[in-house]
Amino acid sequence: MAKRTQKAGATAKFGARYGVSVRRNSAGAMKKKSQLYTCPVCQYKKVKRKSVGIWHCDKCNHTFTGGAWEPYTRATTANQRITRRNMEGASDTDLLALAAQAAIDFEAMRAEEAGDDSDEEE
Repeated sequence: MAKRTQKAGATAKFGARYGVSVRRNSAGAMKKKSQLYTCPVCQYKKVKRKSVGIWHCDKCNHTFTGGAWEPYTRATTANQRITRRNMEGASDTDLLALAAQAAIDFEAMRAEEAGDDSDEEE
């Protein structure tokens, strides 16, 4: 009898057990875990996972914390942005956003005043 599909990849060890979606999700997590990432210090692709949430660069010996499966998560970037803003103060981008919001508020106030003036005339 001919062979059918062959189980390959990181989840081959599970065989036909646990179901397709569970094996697929597990394969994605294992792939993220064992992949090499870029170091935030030396910018080389040498960061490996030491244990859950601990990442280490083999080139510059920089050790840092990150996510369980990936060193950089969405929360990581948000936290870095908040920390940088606290250390540096308001950045140019923040000032531009504040200026744009102030202009919008000013235009809305002028439109309101213009609307009030026309109501008084009638």
